[in-house]
Amino acid sequence: MTTTTLAALVPLLPFLGAVAGLLLGRTAPGFVRPLAVLPPLASLVLAALVAVRQGGGRAVDASTLLTPTGSVPVDLALYVDGFAALVAILVAFVATCVQIYSTGYLRDDPRYPSYAALVSLFTSAMLLVVYSGDLIVLLVGWEVMGICSYFLVGHYWGTPEARAASLKAFLVTKLGDVPFLIGLFALGTDAGSFRITRVLGAVASGGLDHPTLIALLLLAGVAGKSAQFPLHTWLPDAMAGPTPVSALIHAATMVAAGVYFTARLLPVFEASAAAMTVLAVMAAVTMLGSGLAALAQDDIKRVLAYSTIGQLGYMTGALAVGDRGAAVFHLLAHGAFKALLFLAAGTAIHAAGTNSLAAMSRMSHLRDRVPDAFWTMTVALLALAAIPPFSGFFSKESVLGAAERLATGHPGPAPGAAGWIVLVAALATALLTAAYATRLWLLAFRGRGAEAPDHGRQPLAMTVVLWVLAVPSLAFGALAYRTLPAWFDGGSLAPTLLTSILGTGLAVVGGLLAYGAWQRAAARAPRVPLGAVAAHPEGDAGLVEAEAIAAHEPAYGDIAEAPDPADPGRLLLGPLYGPAASGFHLDAVYSALFVRPVLGAASLVRFLDREVVDTYVRGAAALPRLLGAAVRRAQTGNVQTYVSALLAGTVVLTVAVLLVASGA
Repeated sequence: MTTTTLAALVPLLPFLGAVAGLLLGRTAPGFVRPLAVLPPLASLVLAALVAVRQGGGRAVDASTLLTPTGSVPVDLALYVDGFAALVAILVAFVATCVQIYSTGYLRDDPRYPSYAALVSLFTSAMLLVVYSGDLIVLLVGWEVMGICSYFLVGHYWGTPEARAASLKAFLVTKLGDVPFLIGLFALGTDAGSFRITRVLGAVASGGLDHPTLIALLLLAGVAGKSAQFPLHTWLPDAMAGPTPVSALIHAATMVAAGVYFTARLLPVFEASAAAMTVLAVMAAVTMLGSGLAALAQDDIKRVLAYSTIGQLGYMTGALAVGDRGAAVFHLLAHGAFKALLFLAAGTAIHAAGTNSLAAMSRMSHLRDRVPDAFWTMTVALLALAAIPPFSGFFSKESVLGAAERLATGHPGPAPGAAGWIVLVAALATALLTAAYATRLWLLAFRGRGAEAPDHGRQPLAMTVVLWVLAVPSLAFGALAYRTLPAWFDGGSLAPTLLTSILGTGLAVVGGLLAYGAWQRAAARAPRVPLGAVAAHPEGDAGLVEAEAIAAHEPAYGDIAEAPDPADPGRLLLGPLYGPAASGFHLDAVYSALFVRPVLGAASLVRFLDREVVDTYVRGAAALPRLLGAAVRRAQTGNVQTYVSALLAGTVVLTVAVLLVASGA
């Protein structure tokens, strides 16, 4: 079987699994779990085979004309280079882990068949984006992911939080997709083709007429999909969906799509110094803002959501300094440990029997009840904080090294100012990341909240997945930084001495600050007596999430009293704690700038329609109604009356004719 055929099967198999799952979900429920797990597993095997055959060498490039358009044709094209081969393995690997984990996490959920099918479709769409060699075909996968996110985030559609979150995710990402679509059409028109190879060839020959405009339009879509400032506000709210969905969205699919797209078309952005500077500023603001916001969140999943936003900021920062190898390296490493973080958090939520919005300040004794989640999440948090030798250290240091080289005068495709912007923001974010990672670990596993009910041993499918993901979280970075340059552009990904010392030192300082603040806050916070919790009737996390939110309970709603949290974030942030906890009121700004004016305009239109347009409509209807009423009065049913009216009319007509004749 040729490499092209294998590559075509990689996105096709999850798609067929999704179709079969939707068709057989009700009639043959015994096939649902195999249809959920086997297609992404087969795609993982095939993606690995494609990567072995591609080997980081010449790209696999094949196409067939999909449709003649009369101007710029659309091709059904595959383009698999080193980037695509490795990212496809990540997507299939995380999707397989999520599907296996979900068989235990949502084992009693009545909507599991549709959930599993949508996850498979989501996976297929992302794989299509990764392997696509044509921008229009890539756009199809891009948009399918958007609709899948709408349904999956709103899986618990009976709850107002899930409905609002799914709608917000859809609308905010579409806000970026509109200029993204315009930018794609402008790019294809300038280049004379939607084929990625031809577009890059046109860029190399200076064939783009409007590089800055095109790059900025495309960046809007990237900001929406990859949750970058200012279109990042949908991602924290998307935590209302099932926890495995969060793992998939954050680690390997939707939010990774924008970074991957930018890496694939990086020469387009490099053609405009202004666009690269905008990308650097966007990355810097995203990193710093998300780090501060993560320090103020009490919901464990919202902390991880803001963490994802910040880590994506590192990736876009690497792209802003022109090093797509560092960006994709961090994308691969982050995919493993972020999936582990979410799935370990899901295990903790499952054990505590709370809803999906799990308040860390109310967790207690989870270390003893979920030791697998404790140890694996500790590994993932160390990787997140970039502590050597965990994978996050090597991938994050590659980003810092790339920014440092550009900032110190090494020639590059971006202005030197972009290097300084990214470097300073990334170093500050390293301190913040370690601080909120330490805070999360302390509150979740050494917290002094009320004792939640114990729902027993976690399903084996969930526990095994955690340990599988722990392996790349620990070992991937040390192995990859030596081998990945051959798959990318050949640039070095090795840590540099200066940035390693600065980044690791700041991370250690951030962790120590969080620990000291936690001890100080814990000494002043009252302990909640054990026994303040009533047992929840359901042990399955999926049902507990839906029922707890539907009942409008707060996070850990089965706890009788909310304790005063021993939260180090309050001490560390001081007066910034309130604004950071609310995401710096960006939603309120959007509401004032966009939502309220739109609602006001809608109210005006409704008033004009009801009071002006409807008035004319009612008036037009009133005249025939009055005439009808007058005619109806004449219909008495009396023959004598009709004959008399006929004679009277005849007389009137006769007189009128005579008068006219005499006048003539």
